[in-house]
Amino acid sequence: MSKRKLNRRQQWRIAKIQQEREARARKREENLDQAAEEGDLGPEQTGLVIANYGSQVLVESDADSELRQRCHIRANIDTLVTGDKVAWNPATGESTGGLGVVGARLPRHSELQRPDRYGDMKTVAANIDRILIVIAPYPEPFANAIDRYLVAAETTGIQPLLLLNKIDLIDDSNRAALEELLAPYPDLGYPVLELSTKTGEGLDGLLETLAQGTSVFVGQSGVGKSSLINGLLPGTDARTGALSEATGKGTHTTTAAELFHLPSGGDLIDSPGIREFGIWHMSEQELLEGYVEFRPFIGHCRFRDCNHQGEPGCAIQQALERGDISQRRMDSFLHLRNSLESE
Repeated sequence: MSKRKLNRRQQWRIAKIQQEREARARKREENLDQAAEEGDLGPEQTGLVIANYGSQVLVESDADSELRQRCHIRANIDTLVTGDKVAWNPATGESTGGLGVVGARLPRHSELQRPDRYGDMKTVAANIDRILIVIAPYPEPFANAIDRYLVAAETTGIQPLLLLNKIDLIDDSNRAALEELLAPYPDLGYPVLELSTKTGEGLDGLLETLAQGTSVFVGQSGVGKSSLINGLLPGTDARTGALSEATGKGTHTTTAAELFHLPSGGDLIDSPGIREFGIWHMSEQELLEGYVEFRPFIGHCRFRDCNHQGEPGCAIQQALERGDISQRRMDSFLHLRNSLESE
């Protein structure tokens, strides 16, 4: 489909809007420079972005955790997200409206990204050390959905683990299916933690896991991510949403990523609800490498364009026959590869 041509008036209107935006940005930068010259901004220091409000961020001082200010962002800075380390100047006067100023973003050691509706990769949190993939007995978890999250986590280089929440809802009707679903993952290097925010069972073990570094919860809506925040941090009051009676799927409740300090150590980022972690931006090679047990055999097939579905000399199929790769994970890979082609 060819792009629609703009008439002269539309082109003029777009150019005018752009000029107005640039003028506002220049004026804002001039005001910030003037505030610095007049002493309304304190000395530069480092800090941590603990919440993002679009055009402004909430920054916590590294030197004094009690010092938190909402901040303007300098125009030359790339997008900031929760978890970013920044250089900033706190406000000491009123010329900036009591808002500090972020002057630079410091290097990131990791990024959690997902494709937006236009196919562009969007960073949703930074400097994360651990991704906790939250599932629950309801809404019913499926292997393909779990593997999507694991593959996406593997491509970021961030350690994933599985978190089975709401274990108080496990009974004779679903226990065997859940055990069968989760059985392969510990042997692949993905620990499975079990807990219930209702009974408190497993919360202490989770806190020990979270005590080192920064973690983030991901998972489909309704699995209890916000309830977990409330259980780990009483008084935080992260918003929770009930399962839709009509669909059995959760309603989205969290609107912006926010970072919380855990009393027993470590930080936790509560990210917006994500029903599915999109992988359609990936190549087949990236998908293959996202399955950790496939990696020793990648590149050893007889044919470079091997589809791993019965071709002679296929190293992946040979590993499957030896039991180095399970049939379930092979089926999962083929399912996700087909979804890449269709998406």
